[in-house]
Amino acid sequence: MPYVIVVYDVQADRTPKFLKYLRRYLTHVQNSVFEGELTEGTLEEVKSKLESMLQAGESVMVYRMSSEKYVERHVFGEDPMDDQQFL
Repeated sequence: MPYVIVVYDVQADRTPKFLKYLRRYLTHVQNSVFEGELTEGTLEEVKSKLESMLQAGESVMVYRMSSEKYVERHVFGEDPMDDQQFL
């Protein structure tokens, strides 16, 4: 399964809409940053939905890796991904 990092930059009053949507699929790791594994089909669905949610002047970036093993991650402080071990 692909491992993705999603970063968005939208108007402050619209942030909750993106936050709520992305939390359904990925782990919220920073203010506007999410990451996790998705199936190919779900990834395409999420990308399409995010694009349709955008307004002028807003952006979403989706970084896709073929697997989490290709991501070298260094976290300083508490790691939000640690919470995922208990789901």
